[in-house]
Amino acid sequence: MAEVNSAPLRMIAWEVTGSCNLKCLHCRASAVDRPLPNEFSTEEAFKLLDDIISFSKPVIILTGGEPLLRKDVFEIARYGTDKGLIMTMGSNGTLITREVADKIRESGIKRVAVSLESSQPPLHDAFRNVPGAYDATMEGIKNLKAAGVSFQIDPTITARNVDDIDNIVNLSVELGADAVHIFLLVPTGRGKELEDEEIPPEQYEKVLEWFWEKQQTVPVFLKATCAPHFHRIARVKAKEAGIDLKKMVPGQTHSLESMTRGCLGGISFCFIGHTGDVQPCGYLELKAGNVREEPFEKIWKESKLFTDLRDYEKLKGKCGICEYKYVCGGCRARAYTKTGDYLEEEPYCIYVPKKSRE
Repeated sequence: MAEVNSAPLRMIAWEVTGSCNLKCLHCRASAVDRPLPNEFSTEEAFKLLDDIISFSKPVIILTGGEPLLRKDVFEIARYGTDKGLIMTMGSNGTLITREVADKIRESGIKRVAVSLESSQPPLHDAFRNVPGAYDATMEGIKNLKAAGVSFQIDPTITARNVDDIDNIVNLSVELGADAVHIFLLVPTGRGKELEDEEIPPEQYEKVLEWFWEKQQTVPVFLKATCAPHFHRIARVKAKEAGIDLKKMVPGQTHSLESMTRGCLGGISFCFIGHTGDVQPCGYLELKAGNVREEPFEKIWKESKLFTDLRDYEKLKGKCGICEYKYVCGGCRARAYTKTGDYLEEEPYCIYVPKKSRE
């Protein structure tokens, strides 16, 4: 287990604000349209970046809420950039005017992930709970492209838009996106109200199989997020097709599946909330520590929550005996939401492990 426990910190999603200008149905953060108390000051934000840099050099995702509502977000991005960090941003896109797009580029932000739930304006606006959100997001994307800022499209898949995924991917290609990361709904935050709209496990499997096939046909990098089963499916499909994942070129098609694993929460990724709480991811609402109370490095390296998640031998149920547990691991947030135990088996997986079949 030494190799697992020494996995480097590769990425942090940092919720720089809980404030947002939209009211999305599936919002993990249950964001509101006003500043929340106890958010980091600019100086505290700089100190956190210094603490992170003291022992690691992860990619930083500035997220929210809507990070563009922070007046100092470009100062924070510039500070991280100047310290040698790869700074990125997650945004709903509606506030990205041409001036804002230029500031994003000038601050050193390398990529913006824009949420887009449908290729159809009425469906996207229904997700966002704000009329005109689709048009504003499209305008934001055009401004990013005009400013020369790399962007990706991040749709969250539920029963209401699952039939539109192919159109979303095709639209993303037309828009000039560099990647599409599909997120399978994890019902936390406001998303709990959409629990009945999670696609059923059997359809979940079919969507991921479709995603593998789609990877072969589009000139854009596709990644399945919050869908750890995809790493099992990718290996099965690659073997059937005679593809050696390990020989793929990094950054192209399936190469990422050979370089990483399914659930990364607490293993090479973590989430820092707007008040400093550190979680494995934004969806697994368990606190590993708070960066205002103890050093971030100590939380990352020593918290019981994180060390548990890095020990795959602690996984329970069929996840614990599954031959794919080292590359999949199941969604720990779904396990916790459904059972109250973050080490329990993934409730949305239909695969029967080899040991069970035997």
